[in-house]
Amino acid sequence: MSTAAQPSMRDRVVDSAVRLTTEVGWAKVTMARLADDVGVSRQTVYNEVGTKAGLAEAMILRELERFLATVTVAFDEHPDDLVEAIRASARSVLEVAPSNPLLHAVVSATHGADTELLPLLTTHAGSLLAAAKDVIAARIAPYDVDLRAAELDAAIDMVVRIVLSHVMQPSGPAEATADQIAWIAARVLGA
Repeated sequence: MSTAAQPSMRDRVVDSAVRLTTEVGWAKVTMARLADDVGVSRQTVYNEVGTKAGLAEAMILRELERFLATVTVAFDEHPDDLVEAIRASARSVLEVAPSNPLLHAVVSATHGADTELLPLLTTHAGSLLAAAKDVIAARIAPYDVDLRAAELDAAIDMVVRIVLSHVMQPSGPAEATADQIAWIAARVLGA
């Protein structure tokens, strides 16, 4: 008998929504179609994720968790060098991004008509940015950084926004971009 935990109903709904979005596009994902795909009632889907907007946010935040897991690993690999941790984190995120199916579906939709999810990564990315900044702030806390809290918050915000910008529209190889981000971070952090 397997001891692996079964996915929660919410996870099943979000997983199905991601799969459907990548296969048929977000515009064709309805709560009824999602319920059919998961094998539950529409009410169950609504109970798990609320509205379609809530579902979209849940999908984006789930993918963000996966990206932030790579950030955690990068920081763990550089416990004594904050700039190298930032470089490794940025490189890791930028290397993983092109193969992320949901991100690809959202970004490639900009060339078509299905752009409803795009604001969650750009103009309405508040929850995404807040979650990313919280994780980065927690990871930076053990390092000796000679900045006031407001300055450190601004530095974290800058790094997160630059990485997100390059995730959305890469300007070069991940390694070169990560080097540039690390160079900027080093100047801002006074390292």
